[in-house]
Amino acid sequence: MDLYVPIIVLGVLAFGFAVFSVLAASVTGPKRWNRAKLEAYECGIEPTPQPAGGGRFPIKYYLTAMLFIVFDIEIIFLYPWAVAFDRLGLFGLVEMVLFILTVLVAYAYIWRRGGLEWD
Repeated sequence: MDLYVPIIVLGVLAFGFAVFSVLAASVTGPKRWNRAKLEAYECGIEPTPQPAGGGRFPIKYYLTAMLFIVFDIEIIFLYPWAVAFDRLGLFGLVEMVLFILTVLVAYAYIWRRGGLEWD
């Protein structure tokens, strides 16, 4: 049972945070509803109207998001390696160098193809 105590505490904290967030939003939210208060804030610029049906986002938006996710996940692999670096020795170093080279080759390919340019 001692192994489950941290999980239970984390669950209780998550539930408490969710309840607190909902209650805080109802207390601090707008009391008098009008159109201006319900619009999204865009740094003082008037929101641009969207076509009926929500419109379509260009595929470039999704490709940029996927590239961010892929490179972000690849960077996350560096943390366990850094923690266990002293135990992995030369083998771990060689494997990580190969991994980073693979990431850099993919990055260079995407850069050359214009995948990082925002039009």
